Amino acid sequence: MDVIKSAKNLGSQIEEGLERGIEKAGEVLDNVASHLPFSNLAKKSNGDFHIEIDMPGIKKEDIKVDIENNVLSISGTRKTKHEVKEEDYYLCESAFGKIERKFTLPEGIDPEKISATLEDGQLIIDLQKEEKLKPRSIEIK
Repeated sequence: MDVIKSAKNLGSQIEEGLERGIEKAGEVLDNVASHLPFSNLAKKSNGDFHIEIDMPGIKKEDIKVDIENNVLSISGTRKTKHEVKEEDYYLCESAFGKIERKFTLPEGIDPEKISATLEDGQLIIDLQKEEKLKPRSIEIK
């Protein structure tokens, strides 16, 4: 009988440990997801790409866009500081965080024709396919 109780107890402990592990994994994934900026990706009919990435509160000089081995990397560092100095109290709230996204690009993107602009907290990246790879129609004579 003691063996059965011990086995049930061990089973309960394993189950509780798994539940705690699943909860922790969920917390970690929530934290990772909170540092991934939202993005929209569109492929145009001519083969070019248009990417919009939310970068609220991030200054242009704190954003980095790189391309290496057909991987487009976008990273930004958000630095905010809010201070209130009054006669009877002082309040300082600050936040700091790095966000990053990576996109594997298809072959044939012209690295010389990649443009990036920041407008109202949104990074807009346009990627053009090499001219020789763009679809085109042939006129029949």
